[in-house]
Amino acid sequence: MTEKISRWERIKEDISCVFDRDPAARNVFEIVTTYPGVHALQFHRLSHWLWRSNWKWLAKFISSISRWFTGIEIHPGAKIGRRFFIDHGMGVVIGETAEIGDDVTLYHGVTLGGTSWKEGKRHPTLGNNIVVGAGAKVLGPITLHDGARIGSNAVVVKDVASGDTVVGVPGRVVKTNLSE
Repeated sequence: MTEKISRWERIKEDISCVFDRDPAARNVFEIVTTYPGVHALQFHRLSHWLWRSNWKWLAKFISSISRWFTGIEIHPGAKIGRRFFIDHGMGVVIGETAEIGDDVTLYHGVTLGGTSWKEGKRHPTLGNNIVVGAGAKVLGPITLHDGARIGSNAVVVKDVASGDTVVGVPGRVVKTNLSE
């Protein structure tokens, strides 16, 4: 069952998670005024609501404004969970059918992209507690299961099991979480 929280509680979570994942974060005012990942996420929450309310053009327009201001492109159709953090953010691209779980961190230059022009699911699904390193490309309708780690500049085109760490081009598993 998905817990319902107020819009303000969600914004507080979005800001609070920055302190957990960025040692350079000093105070709430700094985060609210200078963190493009936080700005892009707030724009996305609005554009996603518009998208789901069938205001497609307005949703895309708000999404474009967000991209101009932040350098982060998130399609309004993408589904994003709680406590999502984009660190630095320039060049991040998240496609229309991407789904992102809770407590996910993306670094700059990450692409969650498609590999097909066919309608339907074209973009990745990320579980919970995932980290995707700078410049990584996660492509196609694949799944990164809970706790997966993707190294910087990796190109991932196959599912990644829970707790696995993937690096390289093409992506290959270098560490498997054996504690589960």
